[in-house]
Amino acid sequence: MNYKHLLYFWTVARLGGVVQAGEHLHVTPQTVSGQIQLLEDSLGQPLFRKKGRKLALTEAGELAFSYAQDIFSLGAQLEQALSSPGGVARPVELRVGIADAVPKLVAARLLEPAFVNSQRFKVVCREWKLDSLLAELAVHRLDLVLSDTPLPPSLSVSAFNHRLGGSHVGFYAAGALAEQLAARGFPRCLDGAPLLAPGTESAMGVRLGQWLGRHRLKPALIGEFDDSAMVMTLGQQGHGVFTAPMVLDAQVRQQFGATLLGEATDLIEAFYVITVERRLTHPGVVAITEAAREGLFAAWSR
Repeated sequence: MNYKHLLYFWTVARLGGVVQAGEHLHVTPQTVSGQIQLLEDSLGQPLFRKKGRKLALTEAGELAFSYAQDIFSLGAQLEQALSSPGGVARPVELRVGIADAVPKLVAARLLEPAFVNSQRFKVVCREWKLDSLLAELAVHRLDLVLSDTPLPPSLSVSAFNHRLGGSHVGFYAAGALAEQLAARGFPRCLDGAPLLAPGTESAMGVRLGQWLGRHRLKPALIGEFDDSAMVMTLGQQGHGVFTAPMVLDAQVRQQFGATLLGEATDLIEAFYVITVERRLTHPGVVAITEAAREGLFAAWSR
């Protein structure tokens, strides 16, 4: 690949047009267009398409741009490292996708090894729907995806599940609501109680619905949320009962002033790392996985 051609393409994609790129590179627009055409010829695919009077990236262009971003970012880091006294080892980039159903507190605990490890990592996080994150993983834009469910068999993605561990689920409430419900005993106190539930499309939402059905409990569902942080904040304000993994019990009680109403030992919330590697090799992924299994979920491993 001719990296001069790639530089011209990257500049057009960043600045939004051939004229702007030409001014930035101090060449004519015709020169820029010619270099991009040569790059497209070598790759065998168009990288831009017309969108009105502007240029838009094709699907191949989006992929090429993401790689170009990494290439030229690394080049800048190399220049900076070599110009520093004695040279500075650049951090290893760890690109993490976090499924939106994963509780924020769990995600933060799982990522902690990347910030305290002796090896330096630059962590880049993306939060999205699981299927969208898996599409990014498939084209190597992510190193791992944190999920509360294994890779769905319906998705044709070549990837592997690595189970981190699981936890019983606790039911919490705060303020006057907690005092009122605690007096009724668990789990009967949930019958008719206001409930802040995870989204019904999430793995936890499905399991919670099944658990309530098995125990013949009918809480008053006052909201469904994909964002666990929102659920806990509303729960902290006394609006309803909410759930959290028991591995976070101490943190939930302290941070949200919540009272544990009861622990559902027959309701398990599990967490996974999904990667394109059967055998983990990226040092950041290995650090996260080992710390989760030996630390956060050690007492809950099944």
